[in-house]
Amino acid sequence: MSNVAEIKSILKKVHDPEIPVLSVMDMGVVQSVKLNEDGSYLIEIIPTYSGCPAMDTIADDIKAELEKNNIKAEVKQVLSPAWTTDMITEEGRQALEKYGIAAPLSASADKAALSGEKNQVQCTHCGSKNTKMVSRFGSTACKALFQCNDCHEPFDYFKCLR
Repeated sequence: MSNVAEIKSILKKVHDPEIPVLSVMDMGVVQSVKLNEDGSYLIEIIPTYSGCPAMDTIADDIKAELEKNNIKAEVKQVLSPAWTTDMITEEGRQALEKYGIAAPLSASADKAALSGEKNQVQCTHCGSKNTKMVSRFGSTACKALFQCNDCHEPFDYFKCLR
């Protein structure tokens, strides 16, 4: 019989389909893991934003990974509490940076960066903060496209959401 901690450990093997270096646990989309009376589990997941197209894939991937481990589970999408970028783990933030996506800043720094007031987004290639926003939207709606003025490389910035 598995316990909740083991289930969460197994869920670290399920990756976000849009950012494959992040597990659903690192991304913070797993809201809760509950043991039901019949020995099955209820996994509640929250979307990173309303209408996120990856949620069905994430639910299917969670079920498949648990089934590989002979664990019965229902995956249910919930909308409360709303997901925020604060839910990304420190390990997840480091993985984002290593992958080439700048991790979210604080809400006030994010606003200044996206409005062009301050160069605060650090280049994931060379580490410079001498960067500029090229587009408010990057490879997905939750990211903005930036370019470094020093090394000239483009990179995504994961927008802060609170």
